[in-house]
Amino acid sequence: MDEHADGVFRFILKQIRDDEKARDIVQDSFEKVWKTKENVNGTKAKSYLYSTAYHTMIDLIRRDKKKVDFEYVSGSKYAHEEQYSDLHEILNEAVDKLPEIQKSVILLRDYEGYSYEEIGEITGLNESQVKVYIYRARLFLKKYIGSPETVI
Repeated sequence: MDEHADGVFRFILKQIRDDEKARDIVQDSFEKVWKTKENVNGTKAKSYLYSTAYHTMIDLIRRDKKKVDFEYVSGSKYAHEEQYSDLHEILNEAVDKLPEIQKSVILLRDYEGYSYEEIGEITGLNESQVKVYIYRARLFLKKYIGSPETVI
């Protein structure tokens, strides 16, 4: 499990942007995996760990009531019109503005390299739902970032 701690930490940190909470979530996740180690298939340990971390993070977010309902948020708040040359920073800012589920699937797919099936196992979604959320996230990111000329 030592080889996966950094990846899980990065995954959680990208979503909640709080070092201490991310560390707590990773620690809680490893504890949960350790308690159920007899029931975990060795080949699926990594997916099980990410899934456990994901669900632990969701529980923390719900408990802290920091979840934002993006159905009622104006899209104009998230339009990017400033010229700036740090694309990495703009991309991170855009990813932070995604709804929680879209943010999770896009991070698992594009940052961690999981397949649609593996993402479905981690998040509890079916493969079609995963594809839809990834499509919507990428569409939002494309609209948010805009054309390369405005970013550079």
